[in-house]
Amino acid sequence: MRSSIFNINTSKTFLLINKLVKIFLLVLITLNFSCKEEKKVGENKKNNAQENTEQPNIVVLLCDDLGYGDLSSFGHPIIKTPNLDKLAETGIKLTNFYSTAPVCSPSRAGLLTGRSPNKAGIYDFIPGLKKSPDNRDLVHLQAHEKTIPAMLKSVGYATCLVGKWHCSSRFNSEAQPQPNDFGFDHWMATHNNAGPSHKNPKNFIRNRKKVGEIEGFSSQIIVSEAIDWLEKKENKKPFFLEVAFHEPHEPIASPEDLVEKYLPQAKTREQAEYFANVENVDIAVGRLVNYFKENNMENTLIVFSSDNGPETLLRYGEKARHSYGSPGNLKGMKLWTNEAGFRVPGIINWLGKETFTGTTNNVVSALDYFPTFAVLAGAETPNNLDGESFTSLLQTGEFNREKPLIWAFYDAINERRVAMRKGKYKIMARIEANGETLGKIHNLYDGNEALVKNAELVDFVMFNLEQDINESEDLKDKEPEVFNTMKLAFQKEYKKLLDESHIWVRAE
Repeated sequence: MRSSIFNINTSKTFLLINKLVKIFLLVLITLNFSCKEEKKVGENKKNNAQENTEQPNIVVLLCDDLGYGDLSSFGHPIIKTPNLDKLAETGIKLTNFYSTAPVCSPSRAGLLTGRSPNKAGIYDFIPGLKKSPDNRDLVHLQAHEKTIPAMLKSVGYATCLVGKWHCSSRFNSEAQPQPNDFGFDHWMATHNNAGPSHKNPKNFIRNRKKVGEIEGFSSQIIVSEAIDWLEKKENKKPFFLEVAFHEPHEPIASPEDLVEKYLPQAKTREQAEYFANVENVDIAVGRLVNYFKENNMENTLIVFSSDNGPETLLRYGEKARHSYGSPGNLKGMKLWTNEAGFRVPGIINWLGKETFTGTTNNVVSALDYFPTFAVLAGAETPNNLDGESFTSLLQTGEFNREKPLIWAFYDAINERRVAMRKGKYKIMARIEANGETLGKIHNLYDGNEALVKNAELVDFVMFNLEQDINESEDLKDKEPEVFNTMKLAFQKEYKKLLDESHIWVRAE
């Protein structure tokens, strides 16, 4: 009997111990799971914090009328640009970089929006306010346009513009949107050129207020303004900074010591002043880059380019007497749809970040800034952009563009005013209306809309730009299959562009 009771007690004890062990194990598992979840949440918070702190500062350096061959790193035999050359040497040198138009205002609008400037209704440079029958006086970047600074501001960036604006016919007026309406927290800019010249300009506006005469040269003045803004910026937000140089656009003025440096090698004093003008930009860039480095702004992406190609000497008389810009080996100049009109020097350098380094022939456009910056900043990318993100180029040196680049510049100096780059090929055409070449047009409005939209592309030519950079050999007969494919794509893209182009209508 005693033995039986003992066996029963032993059995009960075993079951109790087993139950306690299971409870203990369950508690351990629960605690372990809880710890892991807390750790995971902590890691996620940490990763999110790291992502936020890894948003790069973004700096756009934009020259005005700088030619493809105007930097020493792009082949100029005389002009010295050591700071820009170093950015190219330690970063990415882009030999197939394109602006969005062969003239200033549409080029700047395309850069800011990531879309063809025709879609924004900016077809040519924007003059000062003067009523015209083609409604050109109405032209401005419209309030609904999404821009790079506004996009970056939405994800925590501080934003600043210094230099040239040229995206509205009514500058510093309540009648049209101004830089602050497109996301710039701080701006000091001019409508168009620095006036009366680059030296001691009088026409800057800072945040809607006239500044008055500023002593010095424009390129140095705007870099000083940018540095001052960075110095006063109270928070630790990442920043977007657009430095839109007036140089080397006329009216040119350059420091005398730099002019003296180039006089022995120049053909004329005016040419020496042009050479000095470009170097003065380089010196200003060097100041800005040194400031970034000295202040530990190591996560700063810098992109450098020009709004269009070089001006033609004396094209508009004595006012263009300094225009000694070089197209390099390219055909054409500013206002052309041949390569020199919009293929410009391109440089990318990400301070403090390991990227691909070297020269690339990949086709890149200023249209690509918007989607690239959006990806890097963690912002939403609009689905109506004409540009593509080139983040792969930063990582691997490869960027295979899927979207063709198309330009329709109705005021071009050359006859073929519509052009498209797709892969290694470029195709161009004249526009013919009622059996005649379409006349030069500054603006699309309700008075010429039907004429332009009913016109046809004719007289096509095609070039292989990898083998023929100066567009000397028309291949449409030698490579008929490629030509037919290019022609169909060209016609399709041009029709799409026309369909989406903004038409200016004056309100009654």
